[in-house]
Amino acid sequence: MSETLFTSVYVYDQDSEAGMVGPLDVLVSGAGILSIGAAAAGLAAPDASRVDGRGHHLLVPGLINAHYHSPANHLKGLLPSMPLESFMLYESPADPALRPTPREAYLRTMLAALEMLRTGTTTVQDDAFVMPHPTPEIVDAMMQAYEDAGIRASLALDQPTLTEREKLPFIGGYDGAALGEALDEALDAAPPMGPDGLLEMYDHLFSRWHGAADGRLTAAVSISAPQRVDVPYFEALDDLSRTHRVPLFAHMLETRVQRTLRTEQERFGGRSLVGYTGDLGLLSDRMNVIHAVWTDADDLELIAEAGAVIAHNPISNLRLGSGVAPYRRMLDLGIPVALGIDEAICDDSANLWGVVKTAGLIHNIGGRPSSEWPTAREVLGSLWDGGAAALLQSDRLGRIREGYAADLTMLDLHGAAFTPLNDVRGQLVYCEYGADVRLTMVDGRIVFDGERITTVDEPALLAEARETFARKLPLIERTNAEAAVLQPSYDAMVAQAARTDVGMNRWIGDPA
Repeated sequence: MSETLFTSVYVYDQDSEAGMVGPLDVLVSGAGILSIGAAAAGLAAPDASRVDGRGHHLLVPGLINAHYHSPANHLKGLLPSMPLESFMLYESPADPALRPTPREAYLRTMLAALEMLRTGTTTVQDDAFVMPHPTPEIVDAMMQAYEDAGIRASLALDQPTLTEREKLPFIGGYDGAALGEALDEALDAAPPMGPDGLLEMYDHLFSRWHGAADGRLTAAVSISAPQRVDVPYFEALDDLSRTHRVPLFAHMLETRVQRTLRTEQERFGGRSLVGYTGDLGLLSDRMNVIHAVWTDADDLELIAEAGAVIAHNPISNLRLGSGVAPYRRMLDLGIPVALGIDEAICDDSANLWGVVKTAGLIHNIGGRPSSEWPTAREVLGSLWDGGAAALLQSDRLGRIREGYAADLTMLDLHGAAFTPLNDVRGQLVYCEYGADVRLTMVDGRIVFDGERITTVDEPALLAEARETFARKLPLIERTNAEAAVLQPSYDAMVAQAARTDVGMNRWIGDPA
């Protein structure tokens, strides 16, 4: 069994006043942390690898990216900012011409995995929408990329089973020149794959990949959102989640448009998406409620009572104009809140440090007393404790403890973010952006040594990705032009929602 002995390192300790202890030694044996402190060196085998912290390096738990969509990894920076509903026309078109080859799926998954490892993220929950629909070959390609990169990953298939017209309020009311059959055809088009086909894909995902790579790779399930799927499919995925004890991903109340569904679609009967899910009996402690921007007090009470986790994506919420989530109310109710990037097309990177900083800043402008603004300790709690809770693995991830998984990130305290060292928590949240990461370890294996990714030929993969997606860009631009024809109708829907009284506001500023 391989061993690595970290000597003379500081260790992040969320329970201590200073936020860290040390310098001391940490012994990693196999995939886990065996010993921390004075006994560690004595327990190390003679042939253990050694990493000398030289008294100025800090070990923190590997960062946990609790919400991510990998299929858009090759599209970062491509789109202007726009509301989610219009954005999705470009982000996830069902045009069969955009169907990825397995190699393309592998490369685009790898792109973000490499960036995450370089910046200290060791775990990702990938809520992958595969357009037009998943196949065993594409599922295998994505998971193979995660296996080869060496990151810890959990994959779900984020696919709708209802039409656009069934998912959206107000749609179809715009009477611009581009309307007519084209809009109706788009709104009433059946999803590319129905529930039976999607459940067959889950059979493949679970049988082939759940627990693979010594447990580093796992499956999860995703309904995408309650308004996007039929109830029997929702129930079938909840059964899968319960059987395998894996997270169920559900976007809820990300936008004001989604808040209006309670009054604009009969099936919701005046209930919010959270209330609707609760009445179905499907709100559980296995659920990751994603975004939750337009939740009210009743919604948050239901989420807290269920023991669900909220995945908070503050940069995506800004990029798409979704709003500012009620983070303080979530914390006050004891809801575990995790942090996520969402995706590379609406965060424009796979570097989680930007999310950490934004979570520490954006809630300061909500008008609450400064005593209620998020503290650096709370934000880091969301990053690590919330992230581990999202994966249902709080007993082995998110902390540096004996017996926990050896998912570690080592930062140089002589780097720019920590020089001079004033407050380690504050400098982790407000100063670090990944530049001081000197080592990333997943499951006891060093996957980034401060200079290079150790698991794959990164330069060759990046060169192949540049060539592959440059060839694909004209096709993407063509489908974007086709999507633009529909955008006025979607923009009109967003405007109608903006005029609708929903009893709350999650936007900032005076539109006048």
